[in-house]
Amino acid sequence: MLVALAVIALDQLAKHAVRAGIAQGEERGVLPGLALVNTRNRGVAFGFLPGDPVAVTVVIALALAALLAYFALHTSRPLIWLPTGMLLGGALGNVIDRLRAGYVTDFVKLPLGWPPFNLADVSITLGVLILLLVIERPRGERPRSP
Repeated sequence: MLVALAVIALDQLAKHAVRAGIAQGEERGVLPGLALVNTRNRGVAFGFLPGDPVAVTVVIALALAALLAYFALHTSRPLIWLPTGMLLGGALGNVIDRLRAGYVTDFVKLPLGWPPFNLADVSITLGVLILLLVIERPRGERPRSP
């Protein structure tokens, strides 16, 4: 739960700072190839399923239910709490936006037409990758020491 709460707090603080400091549609270069923008996303991560709030809600609810069921059945797996917290926190961070405003604030823009995203999206993406590593590691195998 602490991981989820930390993700939600950081995500909401970053989104608030962007909404307060950057006009909607404005773009500010930070580094070559990296800009901050203030965009509204009515779809799920990276703009998937835009404009269909029922489909978005169903997808999010099903994904969270599956995640929590998997976590409940595999609590003995080492480190399972980390990706679960990241996924839960990221999903809830975006749900808070949807409930508050009907859209999600996205603000990180990369080059080559990649859709803008936010910290919740990053947490979800990294959470999936870490979950795959946790699942793929055989039970009982300890992480290697450097």
